[in-house]
Amino acid sequence: MYSMNDQNRTTLSFAQRRSWLRLIRSDNVGPATFRQLINRFGDAETALDALPDLTLRGGARSTPRIISCEQAEAEMEQLDELGARLVGLGEDDYPYLLQFIHAPPPLLAVMGAPPHNKGKNLAIVGARNASASGQNLAGRFAGDLGRQGYIIVSGLARGIDTAAHKAALGTGTIAVFAGGIDHIYPRENIGLAQEIVDSGGMLISEMPLGSEPRAKDFPRRNRLVSGLSRGVLVIEAALRSGSLITARLALEQDREVFAVPGSPMDPRAGGTNRLIQDGARLATTAADIIEELAAVEPRQSNLFASDQTLPYLEEEDETVVQIEVSDEDRQKIIDTLSVTPTPVDDLIARSGLPISYVQSVLLELDLAGRIERSSGQLVALI
Repeated sequence: MYSMNDQNRTTLSFAQRRSWLRLIRSDNVGPATFRQLINRFGDAETALDALPDLTLRGGARSTPRIISCEQAEAEMEQLDELGARLVGLGEDDYPYLLQFIHAPPPLLAVMGAPPHNKGKNLAIVGARNASASGQNLAGRFAGDLGRQGYIIVSGLARGIDTAAHKAALGTGTIAVFAGGIDHIYPRENIGLAQEIVDSGGMLISEMPLGSEPRAKDFPRRNRLVSGLSRGVLVIEAALRSGSLITARLALEQDREVFAVPGSPMDPRAGGTNRLIQDGARLATTAADIIEELAAVEPRQSNLFASDQTLPYLEEEDETVVQIEVSDEDRQKIIDTLSVTPTPVDDLIARSGLPISYVQSVLLELDLAGRIERSSGQLVALI
């Protein structure tokens, strides 16, 4: 199996890239499901052939929508016309730290030059309705960190994000989109996005071309913002802010979380002050962040163990194990599920069946849209 390290980087062929794109664009196939399908079938083309049968076995009433080769090629051509490209997990241009998060996107639409700094990135996020003081702080942190070799990552939103990107144009910045890479949001930042590319920075999206950002897409975007970074700095965030979602995701990804304290009278400081109460590192200058990050190394969790690793190139002599689960065993596994999120380990224990059987049935149910997964390996019926 393919191991994620610098000596084993690879390049997808045109056919592989097209098949990966078709698979990740298929109904109910997300990054985690993509990985399971590749692990089970060995390559994306074989997984695509198996997809209709797996979905029906999971209880779906119809086969899934799978884009054609022509549609995949059209998206690739449109990206090329925009000056963008698709980068696959395992390729040289794939962001270094992002490969170590849970279920990294198998494909990213990327525009601009990739930084080759081994993930020496710092995310700066905060309020869209940021105060002038907050925006000045974001600019100061971004500028000081940039001069110390850090690439600044953010979400191109109004307020803190915009101030951080602008201050880092001269030293390097990455903007992550919630929609397709051709849908810059907010529209007022179209010029800023172009400046990022022109100055040697990068734009990133995992969403299909033409996708307009929806509310549910921003947490997905936020996991990439934190996943790209060694740490996340939050400047001005209300108690119910999307920036706090980014901070939570950062902790789940073993990233450091920093927060700038604010006045208890300012609702925009409620979230940052709460983060500090809950254990986030208090930051008043870039030196606080640099000192903290110098003392720790990003934890590269066991995401690429043999049972999870993607085989990026098809091996002619590789044997793919086919799992056949009887209807009786399939029903036994389904009976252990409920609308209450349940750890996968509990499902295995209650069913008394091998791990491979449980994983196979959960994959079928996932493809049929009948279960929902959440952090901590929890699964629930929809």
